[in-house]
Amino acid sequence: MGDSDNTTTLPRVTRGRVIAGTANAKAGRRARAFACDDSETDQSADPAVAVWREWQTAHEETERLCRQQQRLERQLVETIGFPCATIRLRDGESVTLHSLKALLEVLDLDPEDMTKRVKAEADLAAHQERWDAVDREIGYSATLRAEREAADRAEDLLEALSETLATSLAGVAAKLDAVLREGESSEDDAEFPWPQVRSARDDLIRIGKEVVPERCFPTKSISGKLAEGGKS
Repeated sequence: MGDSDNTTTLPRVTRGRVIAGTANAKAGRRARAFACDDSETDQSADPAVAVWREWQTAHEETERLCRQQQRLERQLVETIGFPCATIRLRDGESVTLHSLKALLEVLDLDPEDMTKRVKAEADLAAHQERWDAVDREIGYSATLRAEREAADRAEDLLEALSETLATSLAGVAAKLDAVLREGESSEDDAEFPWPQVRSARDDLIRIGKEVVPERCFPTKSISGKLAEGGKS
């Protein structure tokens, strides 16, 4: 019989993020700023814009760390492989398992299976030790912890932004921008409500530049992405 793979993994191994982990590829392509020169009277007095700026910093740091930990995890998988142990069942089928829990579910408690279990546990522990050694060397777990901390901060700031009253059009645009960047799957996501939210944000920016041209608003670049805009 061919090998069959049990997908139960050790808690510290985020297998799905390595296999799928391209969801954050949009990070770094959407740098935006509402800031103007210090000499200008701009929208920075709006408390919503101030919170948005803090959120943007945490959001971009989260995405940077996510890309970094995914790269390090791929390195671990390619060089060490996910910690696992392979056993042969009574019917002759070989099964690869990735956790002690999976071992207990597959093996009974008779003497023959107990012998297989002891060996499999030793193999799994040895593989985990190799994984941990390289992990410490390249800093995967440390990066993963840093990513989680940055994500927690971004989440807290996003909640704070929703509770902060905007006092300008830029503040409202900042709130919509945060919603877009946190919620949509891509910059041109066609699923409701993202086109509508993008349209509302862009309308606010356009109207704001018309009503208060001396203030700074994000503006569309040639590529269509948002960039910092100065005085008209």
